[in-house]
Amino acid sequence: MKNLYITLSLVIAGATMNAQNSATAKADKQFNRFEYVSAAAEYLKLVDKGKADAYVYKQLGDAYYNVFNTAESAKWYAKAISEKKQDAETYFRYAQMLKANGKYDEANKQMQQFAGMAPNDLRAKALKENPDYLPKLLNKQKMYTVKSLDINSDKSDFGAFLSENSFYFTSARNTARKTYKWNDEPFLDIYRASYNADGTITDAVALDEINSKYHDGPVTITGDGNTMYFASESFKENSFEKDKAKKLKMGQVNLFKATKDGNKWGNVTALPFNSNQYSTSNPSISKDGTTLYFSSNMPGSVGGIDIWKVAVNKDGSYGTPENLGKKVNTEGDESFPFITEDNAVLYFVSNGRSGLGGLDVFMINLNKGTEAVNLAKPINSEKDDFAFTFNQSKNIGFFSSNRTGEDNIYQATPNCDVAVIAVVSDARTGAILSGAKVAILDEKKNIIGNEVTAANGEVAYHVECDKVYTLQVAKDGFESNTFVVTKQKGGEQKIDAKLNPIDVIVTEKEIVLKDINFEFNKSNITQEGAFELDKLVQVMQNNTQMVIMVKSHTDNRGNDHYNMRLSDRRAKATVQYVISKGIAANRISGKGYGESEPKTDCKENCTEAEHAANRRSEFLIIKK
Repeated sequence: MKNLYITLSLVIAGATMNAQNSATAKADKQFNRFEYVSAAAEYLKLVDKGKADAYVYKQLGDAYYNVFNTAESAKWYAKAISEKKQDAETYFRYAQMLKANGKYDEANKQMQQFAGMAPNDLRAKALKENPDYLPKLLNKQKMYTVKSLDINSDKSDFGAFLSENSFYFTSARNTARKTYKWNDEPFLDIYRASYNADGTITDAVALDEINSKYHDGPVTITGDGNTMYFASESFKENSFEKDKAKKLKMGQVNLFKATKDGNKWGNVTALPFNSNQYSTSNPSISKDGTTLYFSSNMPGSVGGIDIWKVAVNKDGSYGTPENLGKKVNTEGDESFPFITEDNAVLYFVSNGRSGLGGLDVFMINLNKGTEAVNLAKPINSEKDDFAFTFNQSKNIGFFSSNRTGEDNIYQATPNCDVAVIAVVSDARTGAILSGAKVAILDEKKNIIGNEVTAANGEVAYHVECDKVYTLQVAKDGFESNTFVVTKQKGGEQKIDAKLNPIDVIVTEKEIVLKDINFEFNKSNITQEGAFELDKLVQVMQNNTQMVIMVKSHTDNRGNDHYNMRLSDRRAKATVQYVISKGIAANRISGKGYGESEPKTDCKENCTEAEHAANRRSEFLIIKK
């Protein structure tokens, strides 16, 4: 049903319509009246009679496209294309339907065909600039946890907006209403439900003081809760265009304003920039009530449907609508805008950008001038995902999707995370270091990620809020080091990871490393140990004649025999690690000495610090 607010035109039809030919006359008449279900049935009769051609197949593809029957739409687009070369937009639509069915490889082929036919289209340019966008989208950090709401019905439900504890949405659930022939569902009404303290949503009732015999909704409400903007039909104002030849009354979706009167809404007025020549729909008002965002196909649009904004003046008048430009709009359709409470971030949907399905939800920071970002899964899916709104005071969002076949409303709970950005540089010169290895460990020292710094010396991780993490940073020719990521509730934490050049640790007799730590009673090399041993490898690679003897020692706890065997295993594991990094086996050897050569001979009276000093590995230079 949201396609009504993408396509935007409405119709009251008379008795006659022009047709492709006499055989398609009945089907074409229903198609042009937006009665797509009935039109498809008539076109299928022609297929059954063997009277179908490329025109009929394309009409079937378009009819099913408009009711989002993705499998049937893709099927008939394929037949149309096989019969006759189609216009560029048909290839684009075919690609959208293939994506909606998860057939991404075939969809990309059709998009390539589209791009070849319309190379200057922004959608084609986006594909050429980022042809491998899909794996990146699928691997993005999940920003939200989503769930379907119990308030949904078996009809279309979408366009949720939370104002204080009132939950507004649009629905076709009223089966007593007249059926709309576009999709054989009742006309849309606005509903209000209670948003309870436990997060449940109950007691949905129709907003009878606003609803009309036409389509109504969705809505947006100012921060003070006193002014509502909503979409309805221009027929409400007896505004339409007559097509005498086709005996049609062509209406539009328009915007209306209502004000609070006690617990009711009233004083409904049409906005002055409405027109019977174009549509205005899907409003979003800023919290302070001074800027209204909406979608429209008015003159000056970049594509089919664009996002616009208009100033709402203190005296109740309106400024001149402004198009948001190509940072937001494409040659496709952009709709369902939502502006956040701080007036900074705009959420909107688009079918003209690289995405997972038909309509995808995007966000853009209007203050920073950055590019629009796809919200990826689980907000977006292979189907249509749209009408994203967010209530900052309750830290909860809502969006709509037909991922299960019908338009339903979903709750979106933000996953609290911290963006950790590490910048690795030379501690001595300040030079940025690319190619540095950066591992991130959780509080239990489990490695949860490994990345390599880019040309700008940066790596980025997204981690959970309110937890401590550790970064282990290593780079050939530099001492490895660790950096603490402190607890933080969301946002960004920048770590300046400065590494000291490695040449300072080589003496005449040995190479001095930090302790090579092993797990209790084990001899396998740990991640922390590997970071230190990589320094040794680097020195030996830079000094090709150097030969090293590894001596491994324990403290004096435990019996002599056990300590000797344990230290020997650890020495040999150290040697094997260095050899695995490409150092010749004849250049390094190792032996365990147990507790026989203590650094501090404290016998039975050792402190913990003295025990720690005695547990050590030495890397003696046998030959330079």
